[in-house]
Amino acid sequence: MGGKLNILYIGNIKNYFSQAVDDNYTIVTVENSLKATRYLESNKNIDGIICDYYLPGNTGFFLYKWLRAQSEYDSMPFIILCKEFNAEIYKNAFKKQIDDFYVPSVTNPKDVLSRLTYLCAHKKPKSQKISEKIVSENYKMPVSKRLFDIFVALSVLIVASPFLLLIILAIRLESKGKVYYISKRVGRKTFDFYKLRSMRTGSDELLKKLAAEKNQYKKEEVKSENSSLDIPCPKCSKLPEGKTCSPIMYIDTHQICDYWFNVQKREAAKNDSTFVKIVDDPRITKVGKFIRNTSIDELPQLINVLKGDMSIVGNRPLPVYEAEVLTGDDLSKRFLAPPGITGLWQVELRGKGGKMSEEERMRLDNEYAEQFRGNNYSFWYDIKLILRTVPALFQSDTV
Repeated sequence: MGGKLNILYIGNIKNYFSQAVDDNYTIVTVENSLKATRYLESNKNIDGIICDYYLPGNTGFFLYKWLRAQSEYDSMPFIILCKEFNAEIYKNAFKKQIDDFYVPSVTNPKDVLSRLTYLCAHKKPKSQKISEKIVSENYKMPVSKRLFDIFVALSVLIVASPFLLLIILAIRLESKGKVYYISKRVGRKTFDFYKLRSMRTGSDELLKKLAAEKNQYKKEEVKSENSSLDIPCPKCSKLPEGKTCSPIMYIDTHQICDYWFNVQKREAAKNDSTFVKIVDDPRITKVGKFIRNTSIDELPQLINVLKGDMSIVGNRPLPVYEAEVLTGDDLSKRFLAPPGITGLWQVELRGKGGKMSEEERMRLDNEYAEQFRGNNYSFWYDIKLILRTVPALFQSDTV
């Protein structure tokens, strides 16, 4: 990469880069994230950022999150400096996919600048985020599908209304609180999503704890007696002693090559599960278990269908916290299809009682969404999925 690099340093480690800077670099220093954002908004010629983890009022992670939310900065190299090695901060840097992590007290500043030079020369492509505007340009609800949705939703609500009244009464008698549940969901847009309440009130507070213990989609953790920093790089192991496949990084008392650091960073990021679905959820009431196993709790979504928020068949709308991590590359393809009450992944796996991995669910969502590219939509394909949904309505688990 030719030309001088313009670097923004956010922090207060005085004179750290002074002896390392030469004609190849220009470093601008600011003390906190507020000054950093103001500087970036007025100066568009920054090539990379080096940031202290500890900043006045927040951390470098907050600034990193803000940067990645801005389209002009979502591929800008970003390095974190931490005054002393902290295993938890180091792991979080991996998971957040921050480009690099250094401890200044044990790292030569020339190595940090050399690493930033490498990152600038090999920038990641900007993430292809799908906005509501883009989705609306690529997707148009077929008239046949919309008419079918209205007909089915009205018919089922009229026929099921006496039974629904009994279920609503049972929910109210068993536990206090509203008989229905409203949450924000994301399909082609964010909307109010209706369900009959199957859990005790206040259940959302337990979700974080339960997700860590019983999440069906949680990846199996790889257990090892050694720290990831102690695992040797397979490429370096094949080279003569003293030779490495890529530049060396120094973290605490460890040395790790650039290639192996990034391999482990990608693996660490994969350990965060996107979807959350609790197995044998203890928050569910007795009536709630029945209406979940029979999918009766889904009936109020027919109101969403009449409003145009959803379709009878489509990809399940996601809670906001799940949708936030599906905004890039192929994962966001699922949003090209309308959100639906039933869909391909329900009949393929859930209806058969089989366990579903996160990757399988993404694949099936994307497979259904492919129909809405061009004019590939098939009304009869939706009918087949509806027919295949019937055996899936009655299930033994409560996920």
